[in-house]
This record gives sequence, structure tokens and C-alpha cells, in this order.
Amino acid sequence: MESPDGLGQRVKAERGRRGWSLARLADASGVSRAMISKIERGESNPTAVVVGKLSAALELSMTALLSPTEGAAPDQVRRAADTPHWTDPDTGYLRRQISTPGFPVDVTEIVLPAGARVPMPAGTYAFIAQLVWVLDGELTLVDGPAAHRLTGGDTFELGEPRAREFVNDTPDECRYLVVVTRKATA
Repeated sequence: MESPDGLGQRVKAERGRRGWSLARLADASGVSRAMISKIERGESNPTAVVVGKLSAALELSMTALLSPTEGAAPDQVRRAADTPHWTDPDTGYLRRQISTPGFPVDVTEIVLPAGARVPMPAGTYAFIAQLVWVLDGELTLVDGPAAHRLTGGDTFELGEPRAREFVNDTPDECRYLVVVTRKATA
């Protein structure tokens, strides 16, 4: 499992790269300075919502923030046991990073446990284009005022940034892929 201190080191490095104080990141993300400090020191494993807020403020995908900076080189097999992953401490939501940091798109496998609900703030989607592809189980994707029920093989391309919620209200886990690319900026 990805250690909380690896995430903390990346948050601190990204904050430093921008020349931001804790207060500036707190203001930009809506996450308290105390929580950011705990994350950076490896004393807290934040929830998916907090990671989403930090990634939005830093204009990074959640994958970029959660992934190690180095990965397998092209033309090499990366075994499942060596694939970076992170689990939300509140919901058990599991993110497994399929693509490596140098690949042109982020490909992440998500396992959403039975009964789990993972809300994501609109800012999480501000700088990215995202496609959700359900592999197994059922996923209800609450997209602003609309709710879409997706089953194995269904896909959904997320549009304009808005608050979303990923819901598994079934007795079985749901497994889906998320493919993310950075939007071109003007």
C-alpha cells in the first residue's frame, strides 16, 4: 500500500515548487493548514475527498498526486504486486495505478466496495478530461443533478467540472477504470 508519507512528500514538494506557504495551499484547497501539515509529515492518511481538493488546488490529477514519481520503464513488465495503490481510509475505496508517470494518460483501476459513496468536489475535474469504464459490478455516477447507473462494459465521459459522487449501493464490489488526460489550456 502507498504510505501516507509518500503522499505527504509529494504534497510538500509540489507546494515548494510553487513557492506556496501552508496557508496558501489551505486557502486554495479548502483543506486546513493543520491537516496539510499532518499529511506532509506522514501523520495522516487523508480521505479521497481531501486528496481531490489538494489535487485540484495544485492543478494535478489525483493520480499524479498519489503516484510515485518513478515507475517502470517502457518495454518492461510491471507485476501486479509492484503496482502502486492507495486506499481511502474512510470508505475502503482502492486506487491502483495502472499507467506509469511517463505515460501520456493516467489509467487507474478503482475498486469501490459494496455500500461505498465517494464524493468529489468540482475542482477535481477542472484541468482534466476523464473517462470512466465499468469492468465489473454496478456504479451509480451522480453527475450534478443527474444520476447514471453503469454496469459492466458501460462508459461515461465526464463533461464540465461539477461536484460528482461515485456510489456503489449494491452488495458486491464494483471495479472500474478511470482514464485521465490533462485538458489543453488556452
